[in-house]
Amino acid sequence: MAGVVTRAVAAAVLVVVVVVAAAELVAAEPPPSERSALLAFLEATPHERRLGWNSSTSACGWVGVTCDAGNATVVQVRLPGVGLIGAIPPGTLGRLTNLQVLSLRSNRILGGIPDDVLQLPQLRLLFLQNNLLSGAIPPAVSKLAALERLVLSSNNLSGPIPFTLNNLTSLRALRLDGNKLSGNIPSISIQSLAVFNVSDNNLNGSIPASLASFPAEDFAGNLQLCGSPLPPCKSFFPSPSPSPGVSPADVPGAASSSKKRRLSGAAIAGIVVGAVVLALLLLVAAVLCAVSKRRRGASEGPKSTTAAAAGAGAAAARGVPPPGSGEGTGMTSSSKEDMGGASGSAAAAVAAVAAEPSRLVFVGKGAGYSFDLEDLLRASAEVLGKGSVGTSYKAVLEEGTTVVVKRLKDVAVARREFDAHMDALGKVEHRNVLPVRAYYFSKDEKLLVFDYLPNGSLSAMLHGSRGSGKTPLDWDARMRSALSAARGLAHLHTVHSLVHGNVKSSNVLLRPDADAAALSDFCLHPIFAPSSARPGAGGYRAPEVVDTRRPTYKADVYSLGVLLLELLTGKSPTHASLEGDGTLDLPRWVQSVVREEWTAEVFDVELVRLGASAEEEMVALLQVAMACVATVPDARPDAPDVVRMIEEIGGGHGRTTTEESEEGVRGTSEEERSRGTPPAAPTP
Repeated sequence: MAGVVTRAVAAAVLVVVVVVAAAELVAAEPPPSERSALLAFLEATPHERRLGWNSSTSACGWVGVTCDAGNATVVQVRLPGVGLIGAIPPGTLGRLTNLQVLSLRSNRILGGIPDDVLQLPQLRLLFLQNNLLSGAIPPAVSKLAALERLVLSSNNLSGPIPFTLNNLTSLRALRLDGNKLSGNIPSISIQSLAVFNVSDNNLNGSIPASLASFPAEDFAGNLQLCGSPLPPCKSFFPSPSPSPGVSPADVPGAASSSKKRRLSGAAIAGIVVGAVVLALLLLVAAVLCAVSKRRRGASEGPKSTTAAAAGAGAAAARGVPPPGSGEGTGMTSSSKEDMGGASGSAAAAVAAVAAEPSRLVFVGKGAGYSFDLEDLLRASAEVLGKGSVGTSYKAVLEEGTTVVVKRLKDVAVARREFDAHMDALGKVEHRNVLPVRAYYFSKDEKLLVFDYLPNGSLSAMLHGSRGSGKTPLDWDARMRSALSAARGLAHLHTVHSLVHGNVKSSNVLLRPDADAAALSDFCLHPIFAPSSARPGAGGYRAPEVVDTRRPTYKADVYSLGVLLLELLTGKSPTHASLEGDGTLDLPRWVQSVVREEWTAEVFDVELVRLGASAEEEMVALLQVAMACVATVPDARPDAPDVVRMIEEIGGGHGRTTTEESEEGVRGTSEEERSRGTPPAAPTP
C-alpha cells in the first residue's frame, strides 16, 4: 500500500513540474511594450519585402529579431537590405531598452537619427551605412556609453564631426566615410579605437596627432586635409624657381627676411652710387642700340621690313609669338605693352634668361591662351579634387580666364622625357577627351594646365545628389555619359595608341552638351615611378594589373565596364561594402545578384524612383558592362566595339555618331590651319 502511495505522489509532483515548466515557456517572451514598439516601427516605415511579423506569434521568432537566452527581451534587430524607405519613426526602436545590436544598413532610410535611439543604454553595435541619412551627426551619440562599433558610411551626413565622440570610451570602430562632413577632425583619443575611416568627405585642416597612426587611405578624398599620414600642408602654387647661379640671398627681399640688420651710411652711399652708374650705363646702351637699329634699318630698306613682317605673320599663324614680342618671358601683360625700342629688347632678353627655369610651356591648342606663369601664380585658387596623381585647383586669372591646374606628385622622369610626353598628350583633340593645354616643370614642382569645365564630374553628379534635394541623374544622361566615355577611350586607343590608365567616374567631366562629356587625366602613368598594386585596388583596376605603369587596352576596357556598372547600380566602387569589411567589388556583387536571378535588384533605386521606363536598355547595357569586366582580358571587347554596342542599345541617346564626332574635330582643326590664325582660347 505504501508503495502505491509513493508512486502516486511522485506522479503528482511530475505533473506539477511539467505544468510549471510549460507556464514558464509560455511566459518567456518579450514584454508587450517591446512587441508594440517593433510593430509600430514596421507599420510607420514602408518596406519592399514582407517580413512576416505577426502579432499572434512570439517576437523572438520574427525575421531579423533576436532575443536573449531566456527569450525575455529583444537584444538584436538586424534588417539589412529589406527595402526600408523613409525616416526612422521616433518612439519605436528607442523603446527597446535592452537592445544591443541595431543594423539597418543598405536601405533607403532618410532624415536623421532619432534622439531616443541615441539613448539606448545597452547598444553596442550600430550599423546604418549605405542609406540616405542627412543632417549633422547629433552630439547626443555620445550618450551611447556601451557603443563599440559605429558605422555611418555612404550617407549624406554633413556638418562637423562632434568632439563628444571622445565620450565613447569603449568604441573600437568608427566609420564615417562617404559622407559630406566638413570642418576639422577633432582630436579623438580613444585607446580601444582600432578602425577609423573618414575618407571621401569635405574635411579640412591638419590631422590630429592622435589619429596619425591610421593609414592614409582612411583620410583620402578630403580635398583640404593634410598632415601625417597625408602630405604636409603646402601652398597652392609654387613660386618661380630662381635662375641657376642665383643664391637665395640674391633674391629681392631674401636678405631682409633671413637676417634683419641696419645698413651703415657707407653701404647706403655705395648702393646709391652703384645705382646711378648702372642707370647711366643702361641709358648709353639704349642710345647705342637705337642708333645701330636705325642705321641697319636704313641700309636694309623696305625689303627687310617686309621680310620681318612676314616672319611675324608666320609666327602668329603658328600660334607662336614673334621674336622680341616679350611673350613667354615671364613678364606681365602690362610690362609687355610698356616696353619699347632697344631698351625694351634688352630688358626682355634679360627677363627671358632669368625666367627660363620657370617657363610655362603651352602645347596643342593651349597656344590660344595668353597668360604666363606669373599670371598663374597671382590667380585665385580653389581646390577641386585630390586624386592618386595629385591635387587639382580651379585658378581664376586676373584677366578673367579660368583654368584647372593639377599639381603632380611623385613624378619620376627627367625633364626631356616629361617634355616629350606632354607634347604628345597635347596633340590629342577630341570632344570626349580633355587634353593638356600647358605644363610647368622644375625640380620641386610639376604642374599641368587644363580647360575648366564648370559642370563638374560624373562622380559628383551621380553620387553627390542623393538625398540632398538635387535632381538625380536620369537614364538618358547616364547613357550619354557612358557613350561619351566609350568614344573618348576608343579615340585614345585607335587614333593615338594611348592607354588611359585611370578610367573612373571622377575622371569623366561633364559639359552642357550631354554628348560631350570628356575623359581627363589620360596616359599620365608613364611619368610616375613604378608601383605594385593589389588586384582590384580602387575598385576600377583590372585584376591582372600588378604595375600601375603598365596598364593595357584591355585593362582600360575593364575600368570602363566598372564605370558602366556604376551608372547602372548607383553604387560607387570606391566605397566600403556591407559592415566595413572591405572595398566593394562591384563586378562580383553584380554577378552574384544576377546569378540568383534578381536582376531587377541591381539597378539604381533612383532610376526606379524617377520612373525610368527603359528596362530593356538597362538590361542590355548591363550585358555590355559584364562583357567588359570579364576576368580573362582576351574575352573583353575592344573599346570601338563597346561604342558600337552602346550606340545600338539606344540610338536616341547619342545624336552624334563616332565618325561624325571625329570628323568634326578634324574639320575644325583643318579650318583653323587654312585661315592661318591661332586657335581661340577654349571656352569652358
